[in-house]
Amino acid sequence: QVQLVESGGGLVQAGGSLRLSCAASGLTLSSFTMAWFRQTPGKEREFVATVKWSGSFTHYTNSVKGRFSISRDNAKNTVYLQMNSLKPEDTDVYYCAAAYGVGTFVTDTDYNYWGQGTQVTVSS
Repeated sequence: QVQLVESGGGLVQAGGSLRLSCAASGLTLSSFTMAWFRQTPGKEREFVATVKWSGSFTHYTNSVKGRFSISRDNAKNTVYLQMNSLKPEDTDVYYCAAAYGVGTFVTDTDYNYWGQGTQVTVSS
């Protein structure tokens, strides 16, 4: 049974930092492209960042470029999202996702497995 479990969310002031973690089980992480998405209730899920299996290729949505950094540790079956210079508009539920195979996947329908989400709230 595949499980993705996010952690590290919380409340932070604008300009602060958080580091999200996604622990995977039931799959071999190195076979998957991993990503973070975020969603506000009532809105569509938004792509944030993705990293290919080796960790050497990453891609970000424009609004987080230069502030967020996605990384992975395949030996620990864990993916990270380092979020710096946080803004109130970054407030959302953040989801970890896994897509089998190699590609630059930026839509939620590309992903096979999802975590339960972790809340990030940035106060002004």
